[in-house]
Amino acid sequence: MSEKTRYSDEELEEFKALILEKLEKAQREFDNLTQSLKNSQGNDTADTSPTFKVLEEGAYTLGREETARLAERQRVFINHLRAALVRIENKTYGICRATGKLIPKERLRVVPHATLSIEGKEQKK
Repeated sequence: MSEKTRYSDEELEEFKALILEKLEKAQREFDNLTQSLKNSQGNDTADTSPTFKVLEEGAYTLGREETARLAERQRVFINHLRAALVRIENKTYGICRATGKLIPKERLRVVPHATLSIEGKEQKK
């Protein structure tokens, strides 16, 4: 029996459902982070800390910077998930870009946007 070169349509549908679920959750988290950044502008009931103290202002700034970094990471993750959906539509999903072999299902279930198998990652080092 020859080695499988791509996942079946049924398998791709399974991965698509997993990715859509992760994408929905990631988008909610991204929306929450960006909303947090928008809401932290003023001293309303959501922001009860006195911003006139220097140390608190520094902590406030660090908190905003951390939230912005988290939002950016989430945006990148969302883009990776969307790219994975495109690969599913093109029927190239799950093919390692380094080795050309199928990435194991176990890896794709954990990291559904993976484009490299473990073997491929080791080759890239």
